[in-house]
Amino acid sequence: MAEIAARAGISAETLRKIETGRAPTPAFFTVAALAGVLGLSMDELIGQCAPTAPVAA
Repeated sequence: MAEIAARAGISAETLRKIETGRAPTPAFFTVAALAGVLGLSMDELIGQCAPTAPVAA
Protein backbone atom coordinates (compact mmCIF):
# COMPACT_ATOMS: atom_id res chain seq x y z
CA MET A 1 0.00 0.00 0.00
CA ALA A 2 2.82 2.43 0.84
CA GLU A 3 4.36 1.85 -2.60
CA ILE A 4 1.07 2.58 -4.39
CA ALA A 5 0.56 5.73 -2.36
CA ALA A 6 4.11 6.92 -3.06
CA ARG A 7 3.77 6.24 -6.79
CA ALA A 8 0.50 8.21 -6.81
CA GLY A 9 2.12 11.09 -4.94
CA ILE A 10 -0.02 10.80 -1.83
CA SER A 11 0.74 9.70 1.71
CA ALA A 12 0.03 6.19 2.90
CA GLU A 13 -2.25 7.72 5.54
CA THR A 14 -4.33 9.45 2.85
CA LEU A 15 -4.71 6.15 1.01
CA ARG A 16 -5.75 4.44 4.25
CA LYS A 17 -8.36 7.15 4.84
CA ILE A 18 -9.74 6.67 1.32
CA GLU A 19 -9.88 2.90 1.74
CA THR A 20 -11.64 3.07 5.10
CA GLY A 21 -14.10 5.79 4.15
CA ARG A 22 -12.60 8.43 6.44
CA ALA A 23 -11.90 10.46 3.26
CA PRO A 24 -15.20 9.83 1.45
CA THR A 25 -14.66 12.43 -1.29
CA PRO A 26 -11.02 12.39 -2.39
CA ALA A 27 -9.93 15.04 -4.87
CA PHE A 28 -10.31 14.21 -8.55
CA PHE A 29 -6.55 14.38 -9.12
CA THR A 30 -5.98 11.95 -6.26
CA VAL A 31 -8.40 9.47 -7.81
CA ALA A 32 -6.84 9.97 -11.26
CA ALA A 33 -3.34 9.42 -9.86
CA LEU A 34 -4.40 6.22 -8.09
CA ALA A 35 -6.16 4.96 -11.21
CA GLY A 36 -3.02 5.57 -13.24
CA VAL A 37 -0.84 3.70 -10.75
CA LEU A 38 -3.29 0.79 -10.76
CA GLY A 39 -3.41 0.69 -14.56
CA LEU A 40 -7.04 1.77 -14.82
CA SER A 41 -8.36 4.31 -17.28
CA MET A 42 -10.84 6.86 -16.04
CA ASP A 43 -13.47 5.21 -18.27
CA GLU A 44 -12.87 1.87 -16.54
CA LEU A 45 -13.05 3.54 -13.16
CA ILE A 46 -16.31 5.30 -13.95
CA GLY A 47 -17.73 2.02 -15.28
CA GLN A 48 -17.00 0.39 -11.93
CA CYS A 49 -18.66 3.20 -9.96
CA ALA A 50 -21.65 4.16 -12.08
CA PRO A 51 -25.01 2.81 -10.98
CA THR A 52 -26.58 0.39 -13.41
CA ALA A 53 -29.83 1.29 -15.08
CA PRO A 54 -32.81 -0.96 -14.36
CA VAL A 55 -33.50 -3.49 -17.07
CA ALA A 56 -36.85 -3.03 -18.83
CA ALA A 57 -39.08 -6.08 -18.54
